Amino acid sequence: MILLFQNLISNSIKYRSEEIPKINISAVKESNQYLFTVKDNGIGMSKEHLGRIFTIFQRLHNKDEYEGTGIGLAIVQKIVHQHGGQIWAESELDKGSTFYFTIPKKL
Repeated sequence: MILLFQNLISNSIKYRSEEIPKINISAVKESNQYLFTVKDNGIGMSKEHLGRIFTIFQRLHNKDEYEGTGIGLAIVQKIVHQHGGQIWAESELDKGSTFYFTIPKKL
């Protein structure tokens, strides 16, 4: 779980806009799961890219613009799935991104 948050937070910092970075992390207990939210005010991405951001080695920018291998979000997704949860994102170009993921409550 530490690696999951490290990847999401480091992406929020890496893909920051010209504004002072703001990252909000929250969790809500629902009936059978916890819903986590990691929201930033970074550069965001267009909705057409949201379907492929969790694919390993999938980069939306070239290496000259931003460092990285393209495995961070794939790792995040794998961790969430190993815990029996789901992950998705919402984003708007130049407005920021919000990542949501669920982790089931243990019985």
